[in-house]
Amino acid sequence: MGRVFEKRKATMFKRYAKMAKAFTRLGKEIAMAVKAGGPNPDTNARLRAIIQNAKAVNMPKVNIDGAIKRASDKDSANYEEVIYEGKAPHGVPLLIECSTDNPTRTVASVRMHFNRNEGQLGTSGSVSFLFERKVMFKVDATGLDKDNTELDLIDYGAEELNWDEEANELIIQTAFTDFGKMQAGLEEKKYNLKESSKVFIPTTTQELTPEKEADVTALIEKMEEDDDVIAVYHNIA
Repeated sequence: MGRVFEKRKATMFKRYAKMAKAFTRLGKEIAMAVKAGGPNPDTNARLRAIIQNAKAVNMPKVNIDGAIKRASDKDSANYEEVIYEGKAPHGVPLLIECSTDNPTRTVASVRMHFNRNEGQLGTSGSVSFLFERKVMFKVDATGLDKDNTELDLIDYGAEELNWDEEANELIIQTAFTDFGKMQAGLEEKKYNLKESSKVFIPTTTQELTPEKEADVTALIEKMEEDDDVIAVYHNIA
């Protein structure tokens, strides 16, 4: 019985740690959006999208409002998005997306993770050419007509559409430059937008043995534990 309890406690701890990490990341994204476009989501499309993402992961309203209020203070920290590039063990390319108010601290931390896990921090452009930046939108598919919806969304820049019947969602992929166009279109047509995210998609993928993949995963997990790291992208199939 004691083992079962300890296992459940460990699982719960991981869940709360993951939730705290998500809230921290969203708080930084809110800060950047407020600094760039103001604290009013009605006139700040970027902030409006991030608030939607925060609601999707059950971030309390008090946390969202608090993040907006702190970011509105002229003395609050100025966060910026930084992308680091490098190679994991076995030559696997990695892009590490960070949000930081201290790039010197962040690059030192990223370099440390690479060095301790048999990877190598690269220079700008060393692996980014292996990825394309895209935007993914998740929309509630309830009541949507597939043919009419697809025609609508192609006009707004949709490149790929995936109907996930199990989750009752429509997943839309667009070019990075069409983020604003697609968001405006979804709002205009009153689609129920559940989430949006900017991602890096590898242009090609590679297969690894389970042993080699475990080496890469160990590095990625260490990177993702870092408070400054938003996401880590790779090209493992």
